[in-house]
Amino acid sequence: MNITVVGTGYVGLVTGTCFAETGINVVCVDIDEKKIEKLRNGEVPIYEPGLDVILERNIDKGRISFTTNLKKGIKDSDAVFIAVGTPPDEDGSADLKYVLGVAREIGQHMEDYKVVITKSTVPVGTSYKVKAAVEEELSNRNVRIPFDVASNPEFLKEGSAVDDFLKPDRIVVGIESKRAEKVMRKLYKPFLMNGHPLLFMDIFSSEMTKYAANSMLATKISFMNDIANLCELVGANVDLVRKGIGSDTRIGNKFIYPGTGYGGSCFPKDVQALVRTADEYGHSLEVLKAVESVNYRQKSVLVEKIKAHFGENLKGKQFGLWGLSFKPKTDDMREAPSLVIIEQLKALGANVRAYDPVAMEETKRILGDKIEYAKDEYDAIIEADALIVVTEWSEFRMPNFRILEKLMNEKLVFDGRNIYDPEEMGELGFTYHSIGRNVVSSTEKETINI
Repeated sequence: MNITVVGTGYVGLVTGTCFAETGINVVCVDIDEKKIEKLRNGEVPIYEPGLDVILERNIDKGRISFTTNLKKGIKDSDAVFIAVGTPPDEDGSADLKYVLGVAREIGQHMEDYKVVITKSTVPVGTSYKVKAAVEEELSNRNVRIPFDVASNPEFLKEGSAVDDFLKPDRIVVGIESKRAEKVMRKLYKPFLMNGHPLLFMDIFSSEMTKYAANSMLATKISFMNDIANLCELVGANVDLVRKGIGSDTRIGNKFIYPGTGYGGSCFPKDVQALVRTADEYGHSLEVLKAVESVNYRQKSVLVEKIKAHFGENLKGKQFGLWGLSFKPKTDDMREAPSLVIIEQLKALGANVRAYDPVAMEETKRILGDKIEYAKDEYDAIIEADALIVVTEWSEFRMPNFRILEKLMNEKLVFDGRNIYDPEEMGELGFTYHSIGRNVVSSTEKETINI
């Protein structure tokens, strides 16, 4: 079977590479010539664990190739995936110009039956806009070539995208014909053999499923952050509350860890787009609007704690910051809480020296010389007045606190991910601020600052 994937960003590259891993012949298309040349040489432009190994293997076996020529790329394909970006417009709605631009190009160049599949996250009804764009170009050519549209949303988590694709919780496909269903069943046959559920539905429902899923997860995060903030006020410990509610199978224990808010390429964009879609239909999604509001506020929670400790004027204060990417195992800085924290600290006159295992170059591209960049986590805290933990990379979980004590001006930690034990921090003599926890030290018998 032959497929084409248009777009070699996060979704497109993972999709194409993982389909090649199942034995399908894949052509990946992108307009960026430099990126295509790097991919031909096995260079992965994004950080995603395991992707480089699979890509190199399938390049060697000739199952995946790369081109900037869409006409050439779709020539022998049974199906064409559209996996280009859908960035938010100023009003929060998804910008479909890239998706529809690809659809028009497909209509300009296709010569036989294709299934045109939207893999990009798109608002409900987009597949029919794709269909209209293809039909318009075919009409301009005065040709009648049969084709179908389908919706096949991705449910990939950055940092575990390869496993998510090869071992999916579910595969959702929106179709409108038996012929398209037959192609999609053949495409996903290797996954069916391993028992992964393939769910066929109408296209509108498929497109809605993607937005509803991400919005539900974002809701859980904002809910737990709001509860954590209340826990601090009433004297409860959010860690215990989390365990208490997470043991309820109706709620579950995933996405209920408090922190500094969600970021990344999906949750912020998708929540905004769904809210905007509802507004267009005269329906106000009040819950999701609250989710957005809570998340916006939560990104400032550590800075509020810092101001409560030092005061409003942070001029001359030095902060070491651990973790820049919005989550571990990725270099993605889109909507990262660290950017908000850094901006607010700089506005108050503070100096920031940061370290992240993989996101340093991307941060430099965004922030330039606004902050200092450390060579490792300990270099980041030299003569720091406080340590700020923003991203819960594994290597930050068990630092040598004696080294921290020697290098820092003050034994002070603001933990935005609750990765340290408050009682242990108290025993080590650190003033420790975290999210939603109020714990009594077993040695000093007094409440540790949170």
